[in-house]
Amino acid sequence: MIYVIGSINLDLIVNVKRLPQAGETLLGKEFKTAAGGKSANQALAASRAGSDVTMVGAVGNDKNAELALAELKRAEINLSNVKKTNESTGIAMISVADNGENSIIVVAGANGTVSPDMALQAISEIHQSDIVLLAQEIPEQAIETALKAAKNAKITTILNIAPFSAKSTTLAKLADIVIANETEFAALIGQELIGQKLIGQELKRGFEYELCALAKTNQQIIIVTLGADGALGATAKGELIKVSALKIKPIDSVGAGDSFCGYLAAMLEQGKSLKEAMQIASIAGSLACLKQGAQPAIPFLSEVVVKV
Repeated sequence: MIYVIGSINLDLIVNVKRLPQAGETLLGKEFKTAAGGKSANQALAASRAGSDVTMVGAVGNDKNAELALAELKRAEINLSNVKKTNESTGIAMISVADNGENSIIVVAGANGTVSPDMALQAISEIHQSDIVLLAQEIPEQAIETALKAAKNAKITTILNIAPFSAKSTTLAKLADIVIANETEFAALIGQELIGQKLIGQELKRGFEYELCALAKTNQQIIIVTLGADGALGATAKGELIKVSALKIKPIDSVGAGDSFCGYLAAMLEQGKSLKEAMQIASIAGSLACLKQGAQPAIPFLSEVVVKV
């Protein structure tokens, strides 16, 4: 079982020729809504990858809640740990450019009510064979509580450090597996990403060195997703794993990272090796770029395995 503790949103999506600059107004081409939230997306990805999934989170007592939960219900994900609150259901306002780039503004709403007590209750239900998957769109205290309780119970945890925050470095040390994109990893080690180079230390040693060094220091697995270049992973022994992505022309990259996270969790829960799980997750992330939206774009396992 995969337990996903985190955010549930309704996405408001505008398609536009290019992303606007600061202070600029552009005419959009199309508007639509779709179920979203990083954690809900990851839960759906894990379900479509073939794992049983329980979602832990919160929605508002409003019309948007049903829309936000629709795909999770259709996938028969366990929603008994999703509470209804007086806050509005979380919203993500997403602009998607013709080249697949996107910009996102998130309003937490009910996601801000996910509490340490909810996290503790969820962890108390989990077996050691299960996996806990978290992202950072809920209060940090709830994330920290979940990670610590799972560690005490010897339950495997995966933390996607997105969106990155000032506490991400502390939280990341508590997880068994950390997933970041290039920019988030640079921030994790206190550096700046310029082009493909890390800037900020006397020795500009690059991703591979820094990735292996941090994984070894923290005694955990750290994975950096690289978009079209696939993903890099490092183990607690400092071993480096590289996997490739599919060669595609992206339409919309909104759901790619969440597809990767959900598929990785599912493949590990199903007994795949780290390299196998990363490769399958990378392919899932690539395929998610071929459709618009987050949850509508998440591929099913049958679509992914033929590309492995």
